[in-house]
Amino acid sequence: MTGPEAVPPPRNTQQSAVVALPAPGDRLLEDQLEDAQHPPESLDHPDAPPRARRWARRAMAGERWIARVLRTGAVMSGGMFVASLALELLPRDESVHVAIDLLRKGAASMLLVTPVARLAMAGTLLGLRGEWRYTAIAAGVLGLLALAVGAGFHA
Repeated sequence: MTGPEAVPPPRNTQQSAVVALPAPGDRLLEDQLEDAQHPPESLDHPDAPPRARRWARRAMAGERWIARVLRTGAVMSGGMFVASLALELLPRDESVHVAIDLLRKGAASMLLVTPVARLAMAGTLLGLRGEWRYTAIAAGVLGLLALAVGAGFHA
């Protein structure tokens, strides 16, 4: 193919369209039904229904929070590990060994806790959006993790 249709889309761009159907008790106007059945190409489109734009903004904000949780956990864990490596340069003494040990255990714990925090954040955000099935699944997984950790402490 040649011409404008052969040009690949720009990298690192995302285009999405979200259709928010009304809750069972909401009244639906004909134009809202038409918008729901034929969504515009982009949420930035001036004809995009306000409700769809509002839900899309909330979804994007939730994704940003989840990304922040993951990024914060990774950066903190990495920082703790780098700090423990920097302490290796100090003269050997008992307090340095204790600090190195605590930093490395803290970094490993942070790496383990970060995905659990992400699951809790996603479950909460999905619950706020009204997606109860996925919220229940996230709560079930967190409950099983808590049960496994609790059983591990008693063993």
